[in-house]
Amino acid sequence: MIKYILKRLLAAFITLFLISAITFALMKLVPGGPFLSEKAPSASVTAALEAKYGLDKPPLEQYITYMKGVLKGDFGPSIKKRGRTVSDIIWAGFPVSAKIGGIAICLAVVVGIPLGSIAAFRRGKWQDSIILVASTFGISIPSFITASLLLVSFGITYKLTFGLSSAAHYIMPVISLAFLPTAYIARLIRGSMLDVMGQDYMRTARAKGLSATVVLFKHALRNSILPVITYLGPALAYTLTGSFVVERIFTIPGLGNEFVSSIINRDYPMIMGTTLFLSTLIIMMNVLVDIIYKIVDPRIKFE
Repeated sequence: MIKYILKRLLAAFITLFLISAITFALMKLVPGGPFLSEKAPSASVTAALEAKYGLDKPPLEQYITYMKGVLKGDFGPSIKKRGRTVSDIIWAGFPVSAKIGGIAICLAVVVGIPLGSIAAFRRGKWQDSIILVASTFGISIPSFITASLLLVSFGITYKLTFGLSSAAHYIMPVISLAFLPTAYIARLIRGSMLDVMGQDYMRTARAKGLSATVVLFKHALRNSILPVITYLGPALAYTLTGSFVVERIFTIPGLGNEFVSSIINRDYPMIMGTTLFLSTLIIMMNVLVDIIYKIVDPRIKFE
């Protein structure tokens, strides 16, 4: 397993290098700059600011200088938020996103697995039909549409339109983030469980006279959980960092909101820093999922 983990870490390093290079190139290809706006400073002030942040150097030199800092754990200063470093902003916003995302993924698992189990156990019945329609609906609608509908329907009425000043303010952002993964998990569990329930050992368990509850939750569910574990890796990273647009809609001071603001304001160090941080998180989650895979099913061999 150690050899496999080392291979994955090497692949992760190469992936992060490519992500950083592509992100940097895209930033430079897009017209404009962080100091160009309706109230842009004079040419001399702009030149001084570019020299201060190293933007007057050739793009390749800028990239090399930035990556040297990243290897030392320094993402540089924010251009738009004077006096603050990108690392400070990330560590201030990430706990907020992580709290909302953690609650959302727990809700998705707690609700999605039972719904999928019920749909599989009641295949072809009205319960199965309702859950299938609801899960298809949930997968088809992006989280920002769900957030907008909740905001219009309940947020304005109950004055829960922005911030996280009370527990009630968590309800709509959490539901917005949890709705899609809940629906996806329900469908994954249903499909996997239907496949498992047709296996010989399941027929043996039923032939022994075991109750439907024992057959469903002790035998079927245990062997149907692997696809959900696979999905939880990227889903957890997505929800922990927060949906960018959802945080923007509810004015949540999380990392997603900071990332969107950095793109709008062309804050180059902030864009690079958050992109690398989120990419690292997603890659590490996938490695962790592979390890959990091995723990859940020892038959799996790492190559």
